[in-house]
Amino acid sequence: MRQIIFGLVLCCFGPIAAHAELSLPSFFSDQMVLQRDCDVAIWGTADPQDQVQVAFRGKTATATADASGHWRLMLPSGPADATGSTLRVSSGDATETIQDVLVGEVWFASGQSNMVFTMNRVPAYAELIAEAEHPQIRMFNAAQVTAVEPQDDIEGEWTAASPETVPQYSAVAFFFARKLHEQLGVPIGVIKSAWGGKPVETFTSREALRTLAGTRALVEQAVAADENYEPSRARQQYEKRLESWEAADAAWRAKPADARGRRPRRPTVPKRPLDTEGQPGVLFNSMIHPFVGYTIKGAIWYQGEGNAKPGAVPYDQTLPLLIRDWRSRWHQDFSFYFVQLANFRQPTTEPGDNDPWPLLQDRMRRILDTTPKTGMAVINDVGEAADIHPKNKHDVGERLARWALANDYGETLVVSGPLYATHRLRGKGIEVDFNHVGEGLASGDGTVLGRFEIAGDDKVWLWADAEVVDKDTVVVSHPQVAKPVAVRYAWAANPVGANLVNSDGLPASVFRTDDWDDVEAN
Repeated sequence: MRQIIFGLVLCCFGPIAAHAELSLPSFFSDQMVLQRDCDVAIWGTADPQDQVQVAFRGKTATATADASGHWRLMLPSGPADATGSTLRVSSGDATETIQDVLVGEVWFASGQSNMVFTMNRVPAYAELIAEAEHPQIRMFNAAQVTAVEPQDDIEGEWTAASPETVPQYSAVAFFFARKLHEQLGVPIGVIKSAWGGKPVETFTSREALRTLAGTRALVEQAVAADENYEPSRARQQYEKRLESWEAADAAWRAKPADARGRRPRRPTVPKRPLDTEGQPGVLFNSMIHPFVGYTIKGAIWYQGEGNAKPGAVPYDQTLPLLIRDWRSRWHQDFSFYFVQLANFRQPTTEPGDNDPWPLLQDRMRRILDTTPKTGMAVINDVGEAADIHPKNKHDVGERLARWALANDYGETLVVSGPLYATHRLRGKGIEVDFNHVGEGLASGDGTVLGRFEIAGDDKVWLWADAEVVDKDTVVVSHPQVAKPVAVRYAWAANPVGANLVNSDGLPASVFRTDDWDDVEAN
């Protein structure tokens, strides 16, 4: 625990001198990790106008608290350090001591339930957890809280990876951190602040959301609902719903186990709209804003399920908005790597699918071309038809790590599965070029390439013949389409048979070359 030591000035019959009101946010605490080889931000509160000094590994920095008591300074962190050092913060007669501080690489992890998904939810990871003694991997698990206004602190604690702590670690974040630690040999710290089932808009500030027409409307709706919110009326309505649920639940429990079906969902206790998780800006206020400015190398993000629905503001607008918002507030153009949605739902067998799932996946892919310093982990081969939370988080974390290792740490490796680059008409076929092919494109299962679709001006999609004709090129055709216009690949929520991979065995991303209105409407 952090130790606060107050010096007492005593004199005969005299009063005890007042001590400084010194404090830091909870994430500046024992076992924390600081970003190496840079000036890192440290901040907190003290008595107004008091001088604050921070000392660490032989370096010191000072700041003066402003009229409201807030202070902030930049402290040289130095090279990576795995032994653990003491960071001391002093102001007036007060000293706060933070123990076992490592210096290495720090990443911020956020998103919804697949980022929250913990290691102990996968039975196959039991042995790995039992052997998880990684004192140089640290994680800060932030509490799940809401707030109407931006907050400066949040509950949580840093822990070192061990068989006792790893069960509650985000599985994606753990495998990401472990891969970086194995390759770089330095401490890795991850700040995890995520909440399941929530759309991208709740992790974005309302100020940023008001700059985009579609999200501005969402903010205005939430603000109007908040202004019209009456706690007593909401409570009465809740009690009625609760009474109905209790009756329905009793009936459900009275049925034989094999005839029950899904249990009725208990109604939630009402909250102010602007204090309700999922509403625009709410989780930004409570779970992102407290960390703004903490010096990091980059962010990893697993979210999108909450936006894969008809009528949602296009994800290639909303996620870049969040990225710009975070970077501007951090005053840091950090790397941002995200996970493309996995395959999900029952497999389809007909071409021309208009499910919103692949539409969102493709919009994720397009973000790579519009937003600098981003990367995407393609995981269309690890999903489960009946479970939106696939259990293979190992590959997800390590595929995110590929982007970081190549772009942030200079390693030479294939960062992704094949990504659509360009296409051109060639006779009665369409040639499609790909990036990130490694030594070349191939069929992942040794059979003919599947899940390619082709269409002419009539916009009728047919399963196409597809063949690798060069290291990075696939030619797509169909004997009934004399003048092809567009190609799609893996265009379904669960495109069983999609088997295009690169030489590292990484799967190709879903893509389309058309931009037709009937798809956009979905």
